[in-house]
Amino acid sequence: MEMNADPQPEGRDQAQIERAASIARDIVPDPRVEAIVPGFNAPFFQAGLAGYSDGAMRLIARRHGCPYCVTEALLDRTLISGGKGRRREDPDLLAEECGMGDPEANRLAGLDDHPIAGQIMGTQPNEMAQGAQILVEMGYDTIDVNLACPVKKIRRRRRGGHFLQAPDEAQSILTAVRRAVPDHIPCTVKLRRGFDDTPEMAAAFERVFCHAYDVGYAWATVHARTVEQKYVGPSRWPFLSELVKRHPDKIIFGSGDIWQVEDIFLMLDATGVHGVSVARGCIGNPWIFRQARALMAGETTQGPTIEEQRDALAAHFDYSVQLHGERRASRMMRKFGIRFSAHHADHETVRKAFVQAASTEDWHAVLNEHYGAVNAAVGP
Repeated sequence: MEMNADPQPEGRDQAQIERAASIARDIVPDPRVEAIVPGFNAPFFQAGLAGYSDGAMRLIARRHGCPYCVTEALLDRTLISGGKGRRREDPDLLAEECGMGDPEANRLAGLDDHPIAGQIMGTQPNEMAQGAQILVEMGYDTIDVNLACPVKKIRRRRRGGHFLQAPDEAQSILTAVRRAVPDHIPCTVKLRRGFDDTPEMAAAFERVFCHAYDVGYAWATVHARTVEQKYVGPSRWPFLSELVKRHPDKIIFGSGDIWQVEDIFLMLDATGVHGVSVARGCIGNPWIFRQARALMAGETTQGPTIEEQRDALAAHFDYSVQLHGERRASRMMRKFGIRFSAHHADHETVRKAFVQAASTEDWHAVLNEHYGAVNAAVGP
């Protein structure tokens, strides 16, 4: 997933903040969602984010009020071959490697990592079906099919967003996965609003979208950019509004340009979607979920204190060490530290310090210097 296109836009003005708070107080989650996935009790969730949303990030999100999470996209052939650690035995797997999620890194990080969707990506219907069965055996509550990824390497190998220009292939994938997954396990699909904005691709989107529901998918999450847009330019929320109006009986989730808590409720109000996928806006910002719950309860929201930032960073690092080991965790957590630094009063100094951190010792030194003594421990 390429996430280096547009910078985060300027914050909402006071009128928008007040309007979002008013909307939030009146929001009632669609009861169909929690009936399908018990515990999914709020109209927002953490999206699957390649290179980010591993078990450590998910658990930190849950500690801050996130009701539902999606894994990184897990490649069907990697699952079938036994995991990312065996990719050297398969030159095709090695050649296509493009930040796909590691099944081991995305393993359920404990009983607290539920409800959760295992997201799968691939090319062939039979392999996608096999991969989905493996995710069911691994204990995922929902199987999510990725037909949206805009990365060129993925599209060249006829995966992800490729299928929005090949509706017949997409329908075969969706049918094969739904047939392979037990009836009691929900299946969902991630889409973009089209491969591009031509009438032909609009018709292809509609075919794929409708087919998913026809064969038993619980909902679609629709990113309001095209595949060709990737992450450049605005997300077209009016497309989501029109989609909901055309399909009033279907559960539809929206995605795109959710940067701060107000955006969740402004999207719900503007489009009529039943839930909001929070993607880039929650990297280094797990507080967005806590703030969303506070607004729904009629409470005011506040940014994280320095102590709350420190505790979240320390716990995130500890989870990452448990999942990946100290050496790998210290490398991985640098990018998270950079994102978390946006909340610090001296954010540019802290950002540069995290950029330079090359070891566990360096990483903890940044915490101790800029956030005070660390007392956080892994756990609720």
